[in-house]
Amino acid sequence: MLKIDSYKKILYIVSGTLCLILGSIGLFVPILPTTPFWLLTAWLYTRSSPYLYRKVMNIPLFGNCIRNFHEYKAIPLRGKIITITTLWITIGISIWIIAKVWIAILLIAIAIGITVHILSYKTLPPDIPNKKDIH
Repeated sequence: MLKIDSYKKILYIVSGTLCLILGSIGLFVPILPTTPFWLLTAWLYTRSSPYLYRKVMNIPLFGNCIRNFHEYKAIPLRGKIITITTLWITIGISIWIIAKVWIAILLIAIAIGITVHILSYKTLPPDIPNKKDIH
């Protein structure tokens, strides 16, 4: 019979994996955030599986993103540009496809909020080296 700690560990692993998937989808869906889900993935994996934590932290995009955010509370300029550009292109396409004024207003308000949020973080200086391989 499994102990409470075993159930907790399984719940953390499943939740961490779900957050990893949602954060990865957020790379392509501008309204779905990436970094908060990935931060939660790292937190859940540290409490459940050091092996899974090391695995995801060694994924270049994931590990660098989490380390930069955790250590410097900053986003690289390239990341800001890609995120904001993708956001506004997809919002524009959505508005064009749906063609309803109230939805357009809602989507523009969301896009403005996300843009302001992204720009509120410091820009990561280009001289910060990417750390590799967590052992």
